Amino acid sequence: MDIQIGRGKTARRAYGIDEIALSPGERTLDPQLADTQWQLGGIQRDIPILASAMDGVVDVKMAVRLSELGALGVLNLEGIQTRYADPEPILDKIAEVDVNGFVPLMQQLYAEPIKPELIRERITQIKSQGGIAAVSATPVGASQFGSAVAEAGADLFFIQATVVSTDHVSPESVSPLDLAQFCQDLPIPVVMGNCVTYDVTKRLMQAGAAAVLVGIGPGAACTTRGVLGVGVPQATAIADCAAARDDHFRETNQYIPIIADGGLITGGDVCKCIACGADAVMMGSPFARAAEAPGRGFHWGMATPSPLLPRGTRIRVGTTGTLAQILRGPAQLDDGTHNFLGALQTSMGTLGAKDIKQMQQVEVVIAPSLLTEGKVYQAAQKLGMGK
Repeated sequence: MDIQIGRGKTARRAYGIDEIALSPGERTLDPQLADTQWQLGGIQRDIPILASAMDGVVDVKMAVRLSELGALGVLNLEGIQTRYADPEPILDKIAEVDVNGFVPLMQQLYAEPIKPELIRERITQIKSQGGIAAVSATPVGASQFGSAVAEAGADLFFIQATVVSTDHVSPESVSPLDLAQFCQDLPIPVVMGNCVTYDVTKRLMQAGAAAVLVGIGPGAACTTRGVLGVGVPQATAIADCAAARDDHFRETNQYIPIIADGGLITGGDVCKCIACGADAVMMGSPFARAAEAPGRGFHWGMATPSPLLPRGTRIRVGTTGTLAQILRGPAQLDDGTHNFLGALQTSMGTLGAKDIKQMQQVEVVIAPSLLTEGKVYQAAQKLGMGK
């Protein structure tokens, strides 16, 4: 139901992940029987979790290790890894600079040109070690480097921007990327995003997207919502985009997964996103905390280096364990940030969902007090859910 903001403007109520809870039904299931497998572009994965294409999260080593563990990591083709042959000293500089010097340093470092030969080298390095080569670029980067990515043998191509749409108006001197033509011409699956609405999701699917990324601005290091005032809370955005996926499937018999991207910290966040309709989730800061992550305990937004209007920042996330502990356990922390797979399987068992499709059908309730009710001692002592 619309809410009247004033005489000239009405609005629809939207919900974030922290405002909802999952309600158990009549049946439960042994967590060992919960099937978390999903498919993306014909590639099957055991864990419906992707690591974000962010320079503090995924490098070649992380992409390979994530593949080994049953998940997926996406490499940023417009970041440090493709601008510098040896990214290690550059990553050291980013970790060492003070708060006041951070943005100017990032703008300077990211002014170094992207080198097509490094794009090919990074993809080759991932593939040669048995990893799944999933790579990401903006629409402009896709126009420039798409053919090089395909020739290098990448498995998946992600086209990502703050907002991606099939109806983009450009100056007369600029030819916008034709997403449908790009998907048709590229010999590998193309994932597109980000979006938050039913209509755009459906149009991206009609254009040939192998999956659609859902989320604008919820990421831990993203400042888009503050800088631009743009975004839709994730629970509502996922549910709207999932409806588009389901309608597209009914009309075409083509099932195109949607991936909830951003704002997820705990295992509970993952479970709630899937219950809202997501097929998988994309996470950044939880993986930036892995001992193997390239960020040295820091995490920064993809739009931070913008020379005109930075829309990201650098946050200290620390290092809490190995990638294996974060993804598969055993957990050494009590706050839901370790063993995401175990959390998902246990939640599915509690809710009686045997697979992802059944998890998408569980009952969701509005519960703004879910994370605070009865947690006075945890909050006061900064333990568990009070951290």
